[in-house]
Amino acid sequence: MTINQSQTILEARRREFGAFLRSRREKLTPAGVGLPEGFRRRTPGLRREEVALLAGVGTTWYTWLEQGRDVRPSAEVLSALADALRLDPAERRHLFTLSDRPSAEAPSRGPEDVPDALRRMLASLTGQPAYVLGRRWDVLAWNAAAVALFGDYALLQGDKRNSVHRVFTDPAHRQLLVDWEIVAANSLAMFRADSARYAGDPDFERLIAILTQASPEFRAWWPRQDVLRPLTGHKRLRHPEGGLMTFEYTALAVMDRADMKLVVYTPLDEDGTNDRLKRLLSRTGAA
Repeated sequence: MTINQSQTILEARRREFGAFLRSRREKLTPAGVGLPEGFRRRTPGLRREEVALLAGVGTTWYTWLEQGRDVRPSAEVLSALADALRLDPAERRHLFTLSDRPSAEAPSRGPEDVPDALRRMLASLTGQPAYVLGRRWDVLAWNAAAVALFGDYALLQGDKRNSVHRVFTDPAHRQLLVDWEIVAANSLAMFRADSARYAGDPDFERLIAILTQASPEFRAWWPRQDVLRPLTGHKRLRHPEGGLMTFEYTALAVMDRADMKLVVYTPLDEDGTNDRLKRLLSRTGAA
């Protein structure tokens, strides 16, 4: 990577850091942090000087942080800012990640390969749809049950095989998700948390630009700066052949591959999901 590329990535990370601070500040109210309401406010949220007061830092210095200037807050100052902005654990981790403190494992670069052992495990999950996501949430590998439930990933090329791209731009996938708006908003918040280490990365920036252009929901929600890190949850699907089914999904980190995860969907008893999935797998030859 050239010096200019490194500088561009650092500048993008600082802008993202400043935007995140500003978005959290605008969500707060003086009463919510124990400050007087004062005079009428022309903009929502706290003023910069109020956040600076709560965090014990100078107003000018805090303003530089929001502006994305080249200032480097210590871990202690980051903690004070997180407390002042009432950040939850996911938001706090996001703040530290964007500021490169503490230094985490270096972001991975280049092609991603799925270990053979993981592919064999995927194939063995005959009754549980499962797939492997890469650092950018591209679907790297999948099993037959996932094809039966979500469609054949082999037919999707390039960005179309990206999970976030599919949620926001694929009409058939949107129709499959019963609670699309909730799923889409949560997926976006989790994607932002995962992508923080790659702020400024050309592949990520290109995907974000494509989705901003293609999806009005993505365009409206991405600037909110929401982050989320749940590893499990429930998802309801209305399959055109299998009917309504409810799954519990779990995301498992692949320890020897940075930012790679295995996502497994376990059928629940609700809505007769076990029986419906078995019939679907039998009809598609995936059983």
